[in-house]
Amino acid sequence: MAGRLLALLLFVVALAASLPTLGDTASAHIHTHQHNKADNNERTEDGAFSPRDADHYAEGEHHEEFDHEAILGSVKEAEEFDRLPIQESKRRLGILLTKMDLNNDKYIERNELKAWILRSFSTLSAEESEDRLDDADTNEDGKVTWEEILQDTYGNDPEDLALDDKLIQDDKQTFEAADLNKDGYLDTEEFKAYTHPEETPRMFPLLLKQALADKDTDGDGYINFQEFIGDRAKSKDKEWLLTEKDKFDYEHDKDGDGRLDSDEILSWLVPSNEEIANDEVDHLFVGSDDDHDNRLSFDEILDHHDAFVGSEATDYGDHLQEIDRFNDEL
Repeated sequence: MAGRLLALLLFVVALAASLPTLGDTASAHIHTHQHNKADNNERTEDGAFSPRDADHYAEGEHHEEFDHEAILGSVKEAEEFDRLPIQESKRRLGILLTKMDLNNDKYIERNELKAWILRSFSTLSAEESEDRLDDADTNEDGKVTWEEILQDTYGNDPEDLALDDKLIQDDKQTFEAADLNKDGYLDTEEFKAYTHPEETPRMFPLLLKQALADKDTDGDGYINFQEFIGDRAKSKDKEWLLTEKDKFDYEHDKDGDGRLDSDEILSWLVPSNEEIANDEVDHLFVGSDDDHDNRLSFDEILDHHDAFVGSEATDYGDHLQEIDRFNDEL
């Protein structure tokens, strides 16, 4: 018992040293904002692009980083807000609210919040893409060639290149489709189309073509259930099979004809930012609309600033949770 108490004492001392003092604008940041989010255009197991809010709730826990990025439209700004004193965080949030408030009535309606969140999704993608372009642009000319992308993504080991042959082939097709003026380079906008084809409508024909090449084994231009599950089924049990069949029948096959046509394939592949934004609006309203009038006053949002943008107080709350977990273990 004495050993556990000593361990707890040492933990609290170390924790106290890491907490911000009054007036200190730097705090120990233990959030998980991710730079260079290649995960955003990673595929789920069935081949669809992972939705932007995939990590909003994970293993039963709510991750507020998504909320902060959905309001600020920038991973870097979200990290900066996590280091701000509460009053400064609220001051800056107040400035943002005047920009969100399209009709200048001092309230944020659902449509205003949704429009802002959709704008944030776009700027997040641009930020992610620009960071990746900077990494790949070895000669720093503000644009990238296929060779620069190949080197940055896969390296130059012949064995690695051989192992990733299919991925490289698909990436090369994506590069060529993104290269709008066919000059062999991707500028900032073209590179965004390359890194986020699922958010770029002109890239959808390529996504459809690649999905059919990957799954349409009988070449009829459709994807039936057997083609949908493909080789994945070999290592799965009956419960998994039934779950996938329900998903195919009730989520993807919208007209119920037993196969996915072009529109249904794209609906399955491409996450709907509209739906994600609607869900985020509902989430923020549930936690902030204190008088239940279906609109958010500036005061309501500022009172719940930690849900929207975070501050040093958010980090402090995380530290307290760490203490609670430690006590539970004791």
